[in-house]
Amino acid sequence: MKLAVYFPGVGYHCDKPLLYYARKIAAACGFDQHITLSYTTQIRDLLGNPANMKAAFLELYEQAENALAKTSVFSQQSGVASCCDEILFISKSVGTAIAARYASEHSLPCRHILYTPLAETFAFHPRNGIAFTGTADPWVNTAVIRQQCQEHQIPFFLYENANHSLETGDVFRNLDIIKEVMQKTEEFIRKGIGNHL
Repeated sequence: MKLAVYFPGVGYHCDKPLLYYARKIAAACGFDQHITLSYTTQIRDLLGNPANMKAAFLELYEQAENALAKTSVFSQQSGVASCCDEILFISKSVGTAIAARYASEHSLPCRHILYTPLAETFAFHPRNGIAFTGTADPWVNTAVIRQQCQEHQIPFFLYENANHSLETGDVFRNLDIIKEVMQKTEEFIRKGIGNHL
């Protein structure tokens, strides 16, 4: 069994372009089991507010951990790694930190696709992944993300003038970006770019 787990952002759900098309690509690449998470928080004013961001992260992580514990794959006594040929965590924004922490705390041999990762993601030392972000993303310092990706040996792709959704003010440029990101996503899934397992 090849398992893909989707960790969305707070306002960027799994039916939005990055996660929607990533799921289609994972399925086309032979991933036959998919777990899509959803979580919510009532905590507001996250941008630029580390205390609120930390509180929201802890709340969202607990929701994700509880949701995964209720799935047949993650609730097995023998462990998820023993029943899966391959595990892929596909995540967006705060979901990247949730996925990285979950993989670290549960010692999962998974690969990561990190769409617009936050700096906090790298506190959990994700390995064997690929990352995408934009220069106009107000949630991150691009230089910090680039450095963290280098330190963790994660290939990093930067999109000029793209925001936290990897979008610009130009619809056709957005389509070009999503196409390129999905091509690199497929290449990573199929060939294991950055595969350090």
